[in-house]
Amino acid sequence: MEALMSRAGGWTNRDEGWLGVRTGGTGGVVKFARHDQATLGAAVRGFCAHFGLGRVNAVDVLPPHHVSGLMARVRCAATGGLHLAWDWKRLEAGETPPPREGDWVVSLVPTQLHRLMQTPRAVDWLRSLRVIFVGGGPLWAELAEAAALAGLRLAPSYGLTETAAMVAALRPEEFLACARSCGAALPHARLSVAGDGVVQVAGDSLFRGYWPEQSAARMFATEDLGAIDARGHLTILGRRDAMIVTGGKKVSPAEVEAALRGSGEFEDVAVIGVPDPEWGEAVVACYPEDGRAPDATRAAVALPPHARPKRYVAVRKWPRNAQGKIDRAALRRQVAP
Repeated sequence: MEALMSRAGGWTNRDEGWLGVRTGGTGGVVKFARHDQATLGAAVRGFCAHFGLGRVNAVDVLPPHHVSGLMARVRCAATGGLHLAWDWKRLEAGETPPPREGDWVVSLVPTQLHRLMQTPRAVDWLRSLRVIFVGGGPLWAELAEAAALAGLRLAPSYGLTETAAMVAALRPEEFLACARSCGAALPHARLSVAGDGVVQVAGDSLFRGYWPEQSAARMFATEDLGAIDARGHLTILGRRDAMIVTGGKKVSPAEVEAALRGSGEFEDVAVIGVPDPEWGEAVVACYPEDGRAPDATRAAVALPPHARPKRYVAVRKWPRNAQGKIDRAALRRQVAP
C-alpha cells in the first residue's frame, strides 16, 4: 500500500493488475469499474492534500464492496492509519466506538447523519471527529443547519465509483463558516460543467473503463447536473437521468425532496416519476410505511404547482442499498401503476 502514496508517476503497464469496483446498482444495471494502483494512489494523495491529513484514521460504517467503504480502507492502509470497521446498526442504536487517540474521520450518507443526530450520545461522538464526510445524496438545508448549530465538522462531498470516490469537498472550516456546496475540486481532479449542465470529471483517479472493456479516456461525463461558482465550488442540482417531465415541464426530484424534507413532514422521502396517461409522467413522493402520514398540503406549499406530487405513497419495503442510497429503480417498480 505504501506505493500508492510514493508513486507520483503512476503505472504505465496496466497488465500489473486491476480491481473491479461495483457500480450502477441504483440504476438497475450493475457494472464493474476498473481501478488500479495509479488511480487509487492519485485519489489518496489528493484526499490527504485537500484536508491536510498525513495519516488517515477512519471509523467505517460502509460496506467494503462500495467505493466509499473501499477507499476508507485504502486511505488508512496507504497512510499507515487505523481502520475501525463498525456496524451501522450498532452505531444507530447508540453504541459508539470507544475513544481513541489521534484525529478520526467517518463517511456517512445524509440519512445516516440525520438518524445519528436524534441521539445526544451520537452527537457528542460526532463532535469528537476531525472530519465527517457526507455524500451519496443531497444534504438538505435543515439538516445542514442543524449540524452546523451542533458544531459538527461536516465536509459535504461529491464523488463517483468511476473517480475512486471523492473529487470535490467542502473543508469543515468552510462548512462551519456557512458555505453550502460540495466544495472545490481535490488537487488530483478537474471539474467542469458542459453546456447542457452535465458535470464532467478529469484527473488521475479516473477509472480505466467498465469491465470487460478498457479505456484510456481521461475525462468522464457523469449523469449529474451541476453548477460551479466563481470560487470553483461545485453544487449538484440533480441527476440527468432522474429528471421528471410532467405536462411538458421539467421537475428535479432533488429539489422536490428538499422542499418536502424542509416542511418537517418527512423523515425520509424519495420522489420519482411514474408513467401517467394525462401528464406523461406524474410526480410521486414515497415514504416508509412505518412513518407517520404526512400533511400533503403543508409539505408541498413551497413548491410550484407543476412540481407538487400527484400522489404520496407509503412503501412497506424501503429499498436502500448497503450504503444507504435509495434504489430508485426498485422503488419505481413498487409504486408504478
